[in-house]
Amino acid sequence: MTEKTHKAGFVNIIGKPNVGKSTLMNVLVGERLSIISSKAQTTRHRILGLINDADYQIVFSDTPGMLKPKYELHKSMMSFVNLSLEDADVIVFVTDLFETDNEIEEVIEKINASGVPVLLVINKIDLSKGNTLEEVTQYWTKRLKTDTVIPVSALENFNIERIMQEILDRLPVHPPYYDKEELTDRPERFFASEIIREKIFINYKKEIPYSTEVSIDQFTEDDKIIRVRAIIFVERSSQKGIIIGDKGKAIKNVGIQSREAMEAFFGKQVFLETHVKVEDDWRKNKNKLRKFGYDQ
Repeated sequence: MTEKTHKAGFVNIIGKPNVGKSTLMNVLVGERLSIISSKAQTTRHRILGLINDADYQIVFSDTPGMLKPKYELHKSMMSFVNLSLEDADVIVFVTDLFETDNEIEEVIEKINASGVPVLLVINKIDLSKGNTLEEVTQYWTKRLKTDTVIPVSALENFNIERIMQEILDRLPVHPPYYDKEELTDRPERFFASEIIREKIFINYKKEIPYSTEVSIDQFTEDDKIIRVRAIIFVERSSQKGIIIGDKGKAIKNVGIQSREAMEAFFGKQVFLETHVKVEDDWRKNKNKLRKFGYDQ
């Protein structure tokens, strides 16, 4: 394979919250790079995952769910979405059998005006009944300029190979953008924080997960063990008590689950230390958001 025939490009996965974007990217890349939760708005950053082959390199990008911003945090999340429209070689627009274009009409207009090939992926078809899939397809093809429609079930790994082939057919000829040995552009400490955040989403209800941010204060590694010191930030003192739980049981449970997930992800023993601190109204403060890496 020469540079004149090698393909490479940015394939950006976008859609509303909770339609299965992160599950789809993890299936495509073959690694758990993005948080998966039944709760919406779990992905806050743009996360790149790479598929490398002798003939091509696909740079997948999982983005936060499209929404109307209510906080500075939401504005930052939507900036990642807008950025993904600017550098895409292929857009994978993910919806499901239940979502509409309500509240994302402006983004749809930007996609249609971008001139970028769009694959319309309708997820969760394992839940389809009667003519639902046909109706959903008609709904979206009237609103979205799309090259093709691909019904899938990311959960059941159905039709994933077709997505890959459709992407490869549209990928431009280009040298690789990243080292072929790389899996992602994110550092290890980022995934440590995301793993903890995922366990928080799983273990707590209502506003707690959305009011929480995780920062890795220390990440050191030797031949045998990785030592991680994590700070879990909340917005109010009352939330700190909920995170810790009665006699520390809740935070201990999160710590155990996080450590086990990190050991599976990194393939090495992990020592995890967690602390909880209050950072008043961090979701609404630009300077505090910048401290947490929301600087787009």
